[in-house]
Amino acid sequence: MTGVPASAAGGSGAKPVRGGKLGTAAVNQASLWNIANILTMVRLLLVPGFVLLLFHDGGYDPVWRSFAWAAFAIAMITDLFDGHLARAYNLVTDFGKIADPIADKAIMGAALVSLSVLGDLPWWITGVILARELGITLMRFWVIRHAVIPASRGGKLKTLAQGTAAGMYVLVLTGPLATLRFWVMMVAVVLTVVTGLDYVRQAVVLRRKGLAAERAAAAERAAEAVEALQTPAGTAVGAGPAAGPASGQAAEARDAAEAER
Repeated sequence: MTGVPASAAGGSGAKPVRGGKLGTAAVNQASLWNIANILTMVRLLLVPGFVLLLFHDGGYDPVWRSFAWAAFAIAMITDLFDGHLARAYNLVTDFGKIADPIADKAIMGAALVSLSVLGDLPWWITGVILARELGITLMRFWVIRHAVIPASRGGKLKTLAQGTAAGMYVLVLTGPLATLRFWVMMVAVVLTVVTGLDYVRQAVVLRRKGLAAERAAAAERAAEAVEALQTPAGTAVGAGPAAGPASGQAAEARDAAEAER
């Protein structure tokens, strides 16, 4: 069993082929209500629930903050599975492409802003992380016409560090654990900045290559257009080979006429 219901393939009931992936027909019929999209929607719904739990009773009740941590942890865990399921079972949809990154940014942004509002997390940390995430999102749109910037190992490690650090700040921790969460957050900030700069480098390189390819294609099309204009209007392909035998016959006829005279 693959663990994916038939409805996840668009209701077609298509069976997964070897390797756990669905056939082309099932890919084209991928329903909006597949398991990957459902997990994404659950993550979106958890965002307001997480904020309400975190701010309940003034935002400093250890019990309610534990509930908030549980909601945050579930949201981060679903982030690990929805994209993998969508790719593994060919359940990628336009909704998923848009909603998945929005859900990722929403839960992390809600956690950072809420913690800063409560005074648990310095605003400069929240600003650095959110500025990086917004900047990279805009950067992806900047180069999307030329190429897609792939997710890197550093980016995945950054996400893990951010999630771990934010989760530790959601919990009411004291003593060595409170010190530890600060250093975990510092690691997350460093990874955020470093991976952000790497994404900028990749975006610039990909855009340059894309523009160069476009210029080369435009030059090739222009050269073909000039060549077409320079070709005589009455010239037909194969006219040369056809004219060869005809001219030879005419020459033989002239030679015969001269011999008779």
